[in-house]
Amino acid sequence: MSNSHALIGEETEQIGLKTRAEKTKLIAAAGVGNFLEIFDFTVYSFFAAIIGRVFFPSDNPLVSLLIAVSVFGVGFIMRPLGSILIGAYADRKGRKSAMLLTIMLMAAGSALIGFAPPYEMIGWAAPMLIVLGRLLQGFSAGGEIGAATTLLMESAGKNERGFFVSWQFIGQGLSSMCGALFGAGLTYFLSDEALHSWGWRVPFIFALLIIPVGLYIRAHINETFVGAEHDDATGATNPVKELVTTHFRQFFIAIFMVMPMTLLMYIMVFYMPTYLKEITAMDATMSYMISAATSIVMIIFALLAGLACDRLPKRKPLALTIIAISLISSWMSFQLVAQFWPFFISLLVTIAALGALLTTGLLIIMEAFPRSVRASATAMTYGIGVTIFGGTAQIVVTWLLEITNKNPMAPFWYLGVMLVIAFIAYALFKEERYI
Repeated sequence: MSNSHALIGEETEQIGLKTRAEKTKLIAAAGVGNFLEIFDFTVYSFFAAIIGRVFFPSDNPLVSLLIAVSVFGVGFIMRPLGSILIGAYADRKGRKSAMLLTIMLMAAGSALIGFAPPYEMIGWAAPMLIVLGRLLQGFSAGGEIGAATTLLMESAGKNERGFFVSWQFIGQGLSSMCGALFGAGLTYFLSDEALHSWGWRVPFIFALLIIPVGLYIRAHINETFVGAEHDDATGATNPVKELVTTHFRQFFIAIFMVMPMTLLMYIMVFYMPTYLKEITAMDATMSYMISAATSIVMIIFALLAGLACDRLPKRKPLALTIIAISLISSWMSFQLVAQFWPFFISLLVTIAALGALLTTGLLIIMEAFPRSVRASATAMTYGIGVTIFGGTAQIVVTWLLEITNKNPMAPFWYLGVMLVIAFIAYALFKEERYI
């Protein structure tokens, strides 16, 4: 059996990084792109109400918000295409080349959103620029997690995979925390007029300043796998074709395994400030600070889950337990939203479960596919799952709040059903551990 298709236990060869400096460089290279991807998505979510009024004016503020979150969802349309093209590129030309491409596309999307003139200045051309920026961001994001997370996993020793993969989600937690702190700071220090005029643009411009650093770091890392070198041994000249023909059952179920982490992230983290402002009397600054606190919890539990995975022979029981906890705690969060401290504690438990599930769930998926299709499998399951469920999450919950006259439990009616479906998907998935 070739190295690229061998299961752990049959073949034990690992690439493994030797020095702490090598590990730090790799983690930084993989994390910076994911940080930027989630940061831009976070601040768009946090400032969706303002963006709606600036670019999609309406007499009804909730209608402007609904259009703005719909445009947020537009970016997800490109994620499957990005996951297919960039994922296959990573499996053929290498993880490093794909990571350089994704970060440049992210920069273009952020620049379009950050510098787009308002509707009152150029009319319908303004929202079209926002849509184009979101499409570029979505295409980039579709391939980013496949290339970057695969690079992390393949660079780790067999007992370090969970730890390495957890850093991808530690980066997500840091980015959502930074986005929340930007939101809190800007809403606290700026007037409403300044915030609507230019303040909301600051985070997008900040993201652009990180791009050169990310490009430099990614240009100076080592490649872990170039598909062309292994084609004769594996026959994987078309990774996408091999994935959907040879591994279709695992691939299909994996999409539903991505669903719970996606919905929990986009509803309980990204949408929560908007939800709290709509449902309660909580001011914007406090809602952003709550999001920052939840991000810290997500970081901690993503790392703890990674360390736990490295010590467990099987990861599925842990994942199933986490989903059950998230179902109960998210129900409590919406049930107790009017009672600050009980709500806050139940929300933190939900986010802790999310952080643990991000690392555990994606590691289960990645290890179940051989190296020749791993980047494509990771990118496509994540990209399609996030598109279907993440891209529609805010639209669905905003619509549910609208038709139920802002019933606090409305978002859970959607989230709860989906978590039950996700539990079934994890139970059906065949857990394997390829090198």
